[in-house]
Amino acid sequence: HLFDILGLHKSVVDRCFPETPAPLSGVGFAELERRLRLSWQGPAEGATGAAAAADLPDFGWVRFRKAEAAEPHLWQPPNVKALQTVVGSARGVPAASDPASAFQIFSRNVDAAETGTLRDLLEIRPAGPELAVEDVEAPESLCHRFVASAMSLGSLSPEAHSTITQAMNSLGARSNTGEGGEDPAVYRVHRTGPGVQGPGTRAEFAESRESGGGVALAELVAAPAVHTPSEVVNAPNLNNKIKQIASGRFGVTAEYLAHAEEIEIKVAQGAKPGEGGQLPGHKVSGLIARLRHAQPGVSLISPPPHHDIYSIEDLAQLIYDLKRVNPKAAVGVKLVSSCGVGTVAAGVAKAYADYVVIAGNTGGTGAAALSSIKYAGNPWELGLAEAQQLLRANGMRDRVRLRTDGGIMTARDVLVAALLGADEYAFGTAVLVALGCDMARQCHLNTCPTGIATQKPELRAKFRGKPEHVVTFFRQLSGDLQRLLAKFGLPSLEAAVGRVDLLEQVRFDGNLDLTPMLAEVNEGPRRWMGVRNDRPQEDCPLDEEWTEPALAAAAKGEAYVVESEICNAHRAVGARLSGAFSVLHAKGELEAMDATFRLKGVAGQSFGAFAGAGMKLVLTGQANDFVGKGLSGADLVLRPVGRAAERSEEHVLLGNVALYGATAGRLFAAGRAGERFAVRNSGATAVVEGIGDHGCEYMTGGAAVILGEIGINFGAGMTGGTAWVLDRDGEIVAKTRYHDEFLEAVRFADSTAEEQEALRGLLEEHVRLTGSVLAGGMLGNWAEAAREFVLFRPRPQA
Repeated sequence: HLFDILGLHKSVVDRCFPETPAPLSGVGFAELERRLRLSWQGPAEGATGAAAAADLPDFGWVRFRKAEAAEPHLWQPPNVKALQTVVGSARGVPAASDPASAFQIFSRNVDAAETGTLRDLLEIRPAGPELAVEDVEAPESLCHRFVASAMSLGSLSPEAHSTITQAMNSLGARSNTGEGGEDPAVYRVHRTGPGVQGPGTRAEFAESRESGGGVALAELVAAPAVHTPSEVVNAPNLNNKIKQIASGRFGVTAEYLAHAEEIEIKVAQGAKPGEGGQLPGHKVSGLIARLRHAQPGVSLISPPPHHDIYSIEDLAQLIYDLKRVNPKAAVGVKLVSSCGVGTVAAGVAKAYADYVVIAGNTGGTGAAALSSIKYAGNPWELGLAEAQQLLRANGMRDRVRLRTDGGIMTARDVLVAALLGADEYAFGTAVLVALGCDMARQCHLNTCPTGIATQKPELRAKFRGKPEHVVTFFRQLSGDLQRLLAKFGLPSLEAAVGRVDLLEQVRFDGNLDLTPMLAEVNEGPRRWMGVRNDRPQEDCPLDEEWTEPALAAAAKGEAYVVESEICNAHRAVGARLSGAFSVLHAKGELEAMDATFRLKGVAGQSFGAFAGAGMKLVLTGQANDFVGKGLSGADLVLRPVGRAAERSEEHVLLGNVALYGATAGRLFAAGRAGERFAVRNSGATAVVEGIGDHGCEYMTGGAAVILGEIGINFGAGMTGGTAWVLDRDGEIVAKTRYHDEFLEAVRFADSTAEEQEALRGLLEEHVRLTGSVLAGGMLGNWAEAAREFVLFRPRPQA
């Protein structure tokens, strides 16, 4: 029952798929048989050979085809050309002289096409008398509700990605980084002149340009040279307001999160549920690898699960962590439209998210393989309606914004989404088409002929999109939406949100019954009421009072040291200061920080999460799960107390999922760590004295030293970094308790002198910082102890 059924009659479901979710009734056995007989074209009687084995015709199930019975596509070539003519990006065709009229023609052709979506079966009823257009919410205001969907730098070319960002920022709308991270140069102050060092120097911009940093960055590098160290070069506004955080944790640093207006946790996506983001190795260029903290040419995937989300409580913890590193950002969760998504949306609201995205089944822009764009999520209309109904029924609709995406093209699509409950509306494919996408369906092959979904320089040079193309699309769309609101007697888009009573099913193609989708729950507000969904604060977080003094000390160039008790109610300690420093550092107001926190007790979850350079957190005691999550340059030191210090390798000192998504920094723990240690580590160095299962999974950088036992499934998907493991009895290598398809095992004697020296140096540092008796004993008999170490290196990927 790992699927939903749409469009089969209850008699078929009960007989063939008992207890499988089937929200919409439809065709029965008789209709199924009739369709089979109509579609069956067997070989002529007596035919042999090729005639008898003729291939089934291609009806355009994936790509558009002109066959008589071809599958209809929303983005058929005439629609693509029509929109590009409106915005001015059509190849060899002049822009429309009257964009408003041309866009209305485009919209009418799309809306009047053959039934292909659930919204095509609906009719909108007036809410009242028709209004004068000037009495309706202005197009400029309507644009603020529009979002460019999450499409990563990697799936898209740097030129396409930066063009979308510029366009959305100029509209007062929002663009989304996608899960590929972001070049920090876009929000750092860019100082030029002799001897200038620090954030955003001209040399950094030159590096970005040479590695494919995008049009805007290249233009900035070409700015006239200046010779005053205080001179600042103003960068174009390329900072995406929405930063995505996915299970791959690509490019997620404290600085990245601190510069967000919204942070979006991608639990799943409509085009590829169960698979997550995919980026083929041939699209992982040097620039993309640098931004994602990965290896060039190595395929990247961001599949479920998030290793820090195994329950709604874990999700609430991640939301809390993100709101600590950036208290001003709204935090949202992206879900797939599917049966039961309403219950999940209610849980997300209870976890104190500020918005929920319901992603529909169309899309997969930029990198989705053809196998991933069919049999995916449900239409967004179903998931959106269910989320609206469940949130209202549970009295939580006013606490969160609802956003939807998946094939939205016209003002009518937006209005239907609003009536079903959406406050905001995301556009993916439409934005790419406006930039010149011809729907070649080659995104995953890195051969995009329009330079949009490719990293090849020769193809990127063909990119013809401009910010004004995207701006024109949204301005025409909002103008059309204003006229549509006036026609149906609605003074604003806000007045339309949740008015499902204005929708009526008038077509019943395939015997579809949309009654469940159009059910109205008359309980509580129909829309978000404009208030953040923050957790009630009982006590001030432990590290809140340290932030301002630590920043003040950094401004004076002084060290800041604090000593305190800590308990498991104190969570995400260190995240707040790291986020605040990242913003000031990017502005050029603070160059460095030296802050040390000496703590005693039992730390709560996410100790040292997203902690940045210049911070040192020393804990004498124990820590819960998620230690060093997203570590961004800090030093974390954990020391045991009492008898645990004497045999530290036998005692668990920190919980599960330590160093998940770490990009820089160090962790030294004189004790064992739990499961999933250093998953997605891409730059941090760690020394611990034993770990549980799934250690170093999907590492792409950094180094780990394990001075004790490891669990099963070590190094699964590890493509970068190194791991030293103590293999006292030879069992780890002999029984291949590691993934030998990803890793090669090298005995200490066969490693290089440089690698051997690095290992010894880390053990000496471990003893100095933690007082580890175990490591001290090894160093005291190094010649003997060293022979028991095995170095695991990633095998070269084909």
